[in-house]
Amino acid sequence: MRFRLEYALVWCVVKTIGLLPRPIARAFGIAVGQLVYLLHAKLRRVGLRNLALAFPDMADARRKKILRGVFTSLGRQLAEICLFPRFTRNNVSDVVIYDGFENFDRAFARGKGVLFLTAHLGGWELSAFAHSLYGHPLSFLMRSLDNPYLDRMMREYRTLHGNQAIDKDDPTRGLLRGMKEGKVVGFLMDTNMTPPQGIFVDYFGIPACTASGLARIALRTDAAVIPGFTIWDPRLRKYKLRFDPALTLIRTGDQEVDITANTQLFTKVIEDFVRRYPDQWLWVHRRWKTRPSGQPPLY
Repeated sequence: MRFRLEYALVWCVVKTIGLLPRPIARAFGIAVGQLVYLLHAKLRRVGLRNLALAFPDMADARRKKILRGVFTSLGRQLAEICLFPRFTRNNVSDVVIYDGFENFDRAFARGKGVLFLTAHLGGWELSAFAHSLYGHPLSFLMRSLDNPYLDRMMREYRTLHGNQAIDKDDPTRGLLRGMKEGKVVGFLMDTNMTPPQGIFVDYFGIPACTASGLARIALRTDAAVIPGFTIWDPRLRKYKLRFDPALTLIRTGDQEVDITANTQLFTKVIEDFVRRYPDQWLWVHRRWKTRPSGQPPLY
C-alpha cells in the first residue's frame, strides 16, 4: 500500500508539471526544490557537513548559499524529467546543447567502446536522454528503486529513445559485452561505496570509498574514458552537455596499482568539475559514509 501511495503522489506531480509550459514548469520545479530545502532538516545537515569537509575555510554563509543552489538545481532537473515525453529531435536543442562533441565522436570512432564518466552534477538525468535524442543511444548503470512502481516509471522515462539500463548490482557482464560491441556506457561514479566494489581514493583530500569498476573495465578492454557532464548555463538558460578529450589511462603493469591510480584519476576529474560548479553537485549524499578501517564516522 505504501508503495502505491508513493507512486500515486509522484505520478501526480510528474504529470502536473509535464503539462506546464517549460518556463512555468521550471519555476514550479525550483519551488518544489526550495520547499524540500526548507522542510528536510536531515538533508540540510548532510549537505552542510559535506561542504564543511570539502571547503573547511569557506564561510558558513557561502556554504548555505551553495546548498540552496543545489536544491534549485535539483528542482530545475525535476521539471525537465517531467517534460521528457515532450522532448524530440527537433526541440532537444532548446534544452541541451553539445560542447565538445568532437571529443566523443573521435573516441567512438576507435570502435573499442566508450565509457562515459559522469557524476550527479547539473542535469545528469538529461545527459543520456539528450544524447539518445541526438542519435547516440547508450547504456547506463541503474540500481533498481525500492518502490517497484516508481522503478518501472523511471526506467520507462530513461529509455524512451533507445537507451538501455544495466543492473548496477551485476554490471560486469553487460559492461564487457557493451565494450566488445563498441557501445557507449554511462557511469556515475561519485557515490559512496563499500568494499570490495569500492576502494579508497581521495576526494577533496578525504579518503572516499569509490567504485573501481570503471577503471577495471577500461584497463581490461582499452575502451575510451570520456568525461561528460551536463551543466546548467545561466546565461544561455539551457544545459550544455560537455565532453572533454578521452583520458590517458595509467598503466604500470601492476593491475591493482593501476586500478587505484585510474580510479583516483577519474575522481579528480569529477572533483575539478564540482569545484567549478559547486551549487550543481549532490552535496546531500553522504559521500564519505564508508571509512577506512579504524577511522571514526564523519556523520
